[in-house]
Amino acid sequence: MTNGTPQAVGETVEIVGDGAQSLERWQPVVGAETLGLSLPPESRETIIQEAVNILRRCVPPNAHEGHETGLVVGYVQSGKTMSFTTVAALARDNGYQMVVVIAGTSLYLFGQSKQRLIRDLRLENRTERSPWRHIESPTLAGNADVVIRDTLAEWRDQRVPAEERKTVLVTVMKQHQNLEKLVDVLRQLPLEEVPTLVIDDEGDQVGLNARVNQHQESTTYSRLLSLKQCLPHHTFLQYTATPQAPLLINIIDVLSPRFAEVLTPGPGYTGGREFLSAASGLVRTIPPGDIATATNPLNTPPQSLLQAMQLFFLGVAAGIVVDHERERRSMMVHPSHRTVPHHQYFVWVSQVRDTWMRILDLTDSDPDRQDLTSQFRAAYQDLAGTASNLPPFDQLAERLPHALRRTTVREINSVNGRPTPVVWSDTYAWILVGGQALDRGYTVEGLTVTYMPRGVGVGTADTVQQRARFFGYKQQYRGYCRVFLETAVADAFRRYEEHEEDIRAALIAHRATGQPLSEWRRQFFLTRVLRPTRDNIIDIAYRRVRIGDHWYYPDGPHDSADALEENREIFGRFRASVSFGPYDGLDRRTDSSPNLVARLPLSVVHERLLTAYRFPRLEDSQKFAPLLRLVQKRLMSHSNDTCTVFLMANGDRRRRDYENNQVNQLFQGVQYDSQRRETYPGDHRIRADAGITVQMSYLDFGPRNAPRNSLIAENVPMIAVWIPAVLSQDAVVQPQGGPQP
Repeated sequence: MTNGTPQAVGETVEIVGDGAQSLERWQPVVGAETLGLSLPPESRETIIQEAVNILRRCVPPNAHEGHETGLVVGYVQSGKTMSFTTVAALARDNGYQMVVVIAGTSLYLFGQSKQRLIRDLRLENRTERSPWRHIESPTLAGNADVVIRDTLAEWRDQRVPAEERKTVLVTVMKQHQNLEKLVDVLRQLPLEEVPTLVIDDEGDQVGLNARVNQHQESTTYSRLLSLKQCLPHHTFLQYTATPQAPLLINIIDVLSPRFAEVLTPGPGYTGGREFLSAASGLVRTIPPGDIATATNPLNTPPQSLLQAMQLFFLGVAAGIVVDHERERRSMMVHPSHRTVPHHQYFVWVSQVRDTWMRILDLTDSDPDRQDLTSQFRAAYQDLAGTASNLPPFDQLAERLPHALRRTTVREINSVNGRPTPVVWSDTYAWILVGGQALDRGYTVEGLTVTYMPRGVGVGTADTVQQRARFFGYKQQYRGYCRVFLETAVADAFRRYEEHEEDIRAALIAHRATGQPLSEWRRQFFLTRVLRPTRDNIIDIAYRRVRIGDHWYYPDGPHDSADALEENREIFGRFRASVSFGPYDGLDRRTDSSPNLVARLPLSVVHERLLTAYRFPRLEDSQKFAPLLRLVQKRLMSHSNDTCTVFLMANGDRRRRDYENNQVNQLFQGVQYDSQRRETYPGDHRIRADAGITVQMSYLDFGPRNAPRNSLIAENVPMIAVWIPAVLSQDAVVQPQGGPQP
């Protein structure tokens, strides 16, 4: 490169295209900084390759200027921090002169992310010269502008060896005052031709415009816009596990991503699929009577909390016996975002632990000790159903007093953005009790048991999912994990898992097209129990639709002459490739040709007919888009499904009235003979008993008895699709972006 790429790279960066047809704009080279990262061996290659995929969609480092916004989607607790650390290291390898990491909406979360960066980039423990100049929370009062100016000047000084030029690493909390101070610093600097990477951790939170519907800018959003304006050459990467908000904001917003990359979790990751399936045996239901409400105040610890604690302490005892305390064990009690309720749980947990320690110190013959031992034995049988290396109960019972003594109970409150600090190395086992401070971004080391006696709340999907702190790399001790949830919350998590896989699959499929994300159809499946995200950031309303137990057909298939001719050709090719046969259903009509039928693989119908058919009217496209996604999703899990296709009236043209810009009665009604005996059940009942049904018709639009020269359109190929109730799905559809089907 000509702008001073470090010598460690040893190669030049090649520009592979102008970005007109593909968002992969150049090819980064993996160099010494990336190779020097301590990455998990089993997923090292994947992490680096995905970092390359992300960076090559960013503005090339040797471009003179430009800006780009991208979205990177992972799972909750799946290693997003490791991903953006690798992207930062790769950016350094390829000549980016500055990396800005915006992390954490509280001092604790900011410190957590900052310390991981310091550790993983070896900012404090290098024996060789560090290629980074780390500046935390820059301010003019701290002379950060001078430090950054001097560091960047060495990239322009040809006398400085490339390997001695340092990349500026800025870490700043996602809080408007901190961001304003950073902007003040950057405004003092000559940043033309300074390739910069901005990483927004938890990119769906706080930074988006929460006042868009008031035609104003929220404070943090305004600061992020100012930050971007300071950087003539930059890429803004939004990292998140819940991408609904960035995807649903207006595509003309500068924070609307132009591309999306989906991260692959490592092989040891356990997420919704592993925890929430019926076969996992890890989820326990908290009975309604165990959940405190205004009409159901609790005066004593609920029984389900005691069961959760017994399971946890047995796991701690097993860790002492089997692992010799190598792997930490933790429990999280997450009752409410309000301080008073979770303080009550803290008192209960502390008192129960103290009481059990006292009882376990009694003699074996003491009735209280015998009763408590019996309760632990019942919990042991529960654990034995999933934990493969569980020691005998008597061995664990002997170590239970040690397990209780080596467990610290800590109440986690957030005061002025400072949650109660946890020094994990202080003890082997922890029970953390808290509300909002234990939500998004908070990492609980060695979490095995989660107790969450709270409802869905306002039901925003991204907020509910971010509470799943129990996800993570737990495969080695998965059998010791338990999650206690209220019934509606457990159901919401399960339904979200389906939604999550659907949206990830849709983003992966769109990536393969090479088109910008603005062209992606904003439509995905989501239960009506949940809203996709908070409403205050959405200025283009989304619609809720129920796909299923209904016929779907276009209202304007004749609106475009080109589409009309193309659909005739599609119908012709499909009919030529299919052998239609007689339909054995009731049909004793004498004034119409009989319907024909074919039963085909659903995949064939999906590919050759449903996705090929042109919808010239936007409203029809938006109506069919979620239907096509439903069929695609069905094929992903049921690739051998069949579809019944009817060729109505043997392909003869039929007349249909067309009024108010739509077809008036597409389906012929029930027919009777002179004795009022049914001779035909009506078109709407011409469908298979199971599976998806498609009707193909040829129609003339115009009044039934009008002369042919008054027709609106002739020989119109019409498609109608029946989705049975058993396949019904709730979907969210937002009318922005997206090519026509």
